[in-house]
Amino acid sequence: MAVHQLTDKPPRMSLAAYFELLMNLTRREVKGRYSQSLFGAGWAIAQPLAMMAVFTLVFSRLGQMPSGGAPYPLFAFSALVPWFFFSNSVNSGTTSLVTYRNIVTKTYFPREIVPLAQVGSRLVDLAAASALFALLMAYYNVGVGSWIALVPIFVLLLVLFTLGVTLTTSAINVFYRDVSPVVQIGLQLWLYLTPVAYPLSAVPDKYRPYFLLNPLTGVVEGLRAVLVFDRAPEWEVVSISAALIVGLLIASIALFKSTDKYFADVI
Repeated sequence: MAVHQLTDKPPRMSLAAYFELLMNLTRREVKGRYSQSLFGAGWAIAQPLAMMAVFTLVFSRLGQMPSGGAPYPLFAFSALVPWFFFSNSVNSGTTSLVTYRNIVTKTYFPREIVPLAQVGSRLVDLAAASALFALLMAYYNVGVGSWIALVPIFVLLLVLFTLGVTLTTSAINVFYRDVSPVVQIGLQLWLYLTPVAYPLSAVPDKYRPYFLLNPLTGVVEGLRAVLVFDRAPEWEVVSISAALIVGLLIASIALFKSTDKYFADVI
């Protein structure tokens, strides 16, 4: 098998061709997701909107969860937007290599393009949900300040972390197909272990170090601080998350590149 891979590889494409392939796969994912959908991209808004309503009822009205003085729906939605980008990307990205087995087994190209296209296609959802968040800010008369300039940094950290997790789960799923349901269950639990419905300040001090090991903590708390509260994020929390994200991304790329030569044989 190894000899076949080394001797019979088709000629490598150029970087421009790889980029074009990435864009084509990304467009295909977006069109396939919404082309025959009644509400189209509206589903990208419906998910966090519905969860926001549930969280508002359960955590704010019944549980009296603090929101730092901000309107709770806005408080929750600011974290649900990045969460659903992460969750949906990982969910679809985990099975992406198996889904695209036809091109993975027949054509030579960097295999990471496939999960990367999944993450890229979810940027459309992120943009749609972010537009609704802007409308919510206007509805609650919450203005933006100078701290909004940090938003691209947190979005970049979010995308890098999402890509790292997706590369890891998609590679492992090629060899063990029960990874996908495990990921789905894990994401359901992960939501409640991330300060989405509650602020990090509500976590007891003895549990705080464990929450800081979740890279999404710094992303969610950072975005909420600069958008909803117009204040500086907790730099210690952000720094820990950024370091974890960079480390995970490097490890995930190494794992993916060390296993991708076997994908065509295993799939």
